[in-house]
Amino acid sequence: MPPTDDAGFPVGRHPGWPARLGPLITARGAVALRPPRLRDASAWSRARLHDPAYLQQWEPTAIGGWQERNATTAWPAQWAALRGMARRGQALPFSITVDGEFAGQLTIGNIVRGALRSGWIGYWVAEQLAGGGVATAAVALAVDHCFGPVGLHRLEATVRPENQPSVRVLEKSGFRREGLFKRYLDVAGDWRDHYVYALTAEELQEGAVARLVRSGGASRP
Repeated sequence: MPPTDDAGFPVGRHPGWPARLGPLITARGAVALRPPRLRDASAWSRARLHDPAYLQQWEPTAIGGWQERNATTAWPAQWAALRGMARRGQALPFSITVDGEFAGQLTIGNIVRGALRSGWIGYWVAEQLAGGGVATAAVALAVDHCFGPVGLHRLEATVRPENQPSVRVLEKSGFRREGLFKRYLDVAGDWRDHYVYALTAEELQEGAVARLVRSGGASRP
């Protein structure tokens, strides 16, 4: 018998991981999800450093300068941490690609099994690819995967009220607003309010991808 972890899964393997999802065809190109690669370093750094203000306004405040934290040399440590969490079944980290090229990241984190079977979803897309349905397609692919092979029951997401593009991404994917977390997270140097959105498997019987395709937001190849 292969060794198992405390969740009862074979070490290094968990339901639905690793996985390659998609593609879905959007206005920006073919959107897919795949596990992060060590060789993503240059493309990841270029996207992160292209326009710091675009991402900094929405991301948690962190120690160190933006240039240092997003340099090519910073990626190996982040990649190793993501891979470690995936192997332990704590997260599902993905690189978002458009026409095969790195375009951003999507992570299902804080995965809890047992009676809860939940996780949270977070994502970012390179500025030059924003507004073309890339994030919406990526979220739809991830939602169906989580409620299918991964076996989760509930997904949550938090978003600042000012971030209307991200609000639209979640609502197009079927998420509903559950409330407002006051002064929830330190973002861009101050404590910011965040909406909390959620979705359960029963609320999306047709699937997020089918919903998106039916609405005309994407198509299957």
